[in-house]
Amino acid sequence: MLKKLLEKLGAGDREGFWKLFWQFFKFGIVGLSNTAVSMAVYYLFLWIDPALYMVGSVLGTVLSIANAFIWNDLFVFTGNPRDWRSVLSRLGKTYVSYGGTSALSTILLWLEVALLGVSKVYAPIVNLLITIPLNFIINKFWTFKK
Repeated sequence: MLKKLLEKLGAGDREGFWKLFWQFFKFGIVGLSNTAVSMAVYYLFLWIDPALYMVGSVLGTVLSIANAFIWNDLFVFTGNPRDWRSVLSRLGKTYVSYGGTSALSTILLWLEVALLGVSKVYAPIVNLLITIPLNFIINKFWTFKK
């Protein structure tokens, strides 16, 4: 099953594997900057008033998606057309893909904090383990597909 997944991702041979690895590594670097933007906004709102944790989560998400588009388009999934129509299409797909996984993360955040008693500090970090790989796959196969 893992072999089929790697082949689908373009890593059927050694060269393809390293190309995919490098692309995922760059995606991870972009993800770190997305996370920094999102978490900075989240923790700022948590510092202002802990009751505003959901506002911080949503606003942080909106700003981090803009960051994700810019860097993924220029640094990770390169070679796409640069005309306005193509760029706007990818931008829209970026908001849909990240928006979907961010909605998932927000729902998980609420479930973890409100129902399971997970710390408001650690819950967003746990959610990254789900959303990062999911975002990579969606971006590779849909948002930035050539």
